[in-house]
Amino acid sequence: MITEKIGVRVREMRIALGLSQEKLALKADIDRTYLAGVEQGKRNPSVKSLEKIINALGVTFGEFFKNM
Repeated sequence: MITEKIGVRVREMRIALGLSQEKLALKADIDRTYLAGVEQGKRNPSVKSLEKIINALGVTFGEFFKNM
């Protein structure tokens, strides 16, 4: 399911950057529990929320979705 794939990708990239969920959520200006739900594949992020997360990770949409 796409929400699970997005969650796994967010988690992988966050860990690679050495960020906690809380720090990434702060950078993305979203709630930490919302980010946790996205990472677990339980939340279906809006395009706007996903844009905030991707920007906070410092990548483009293309880089985020590459090889998914």
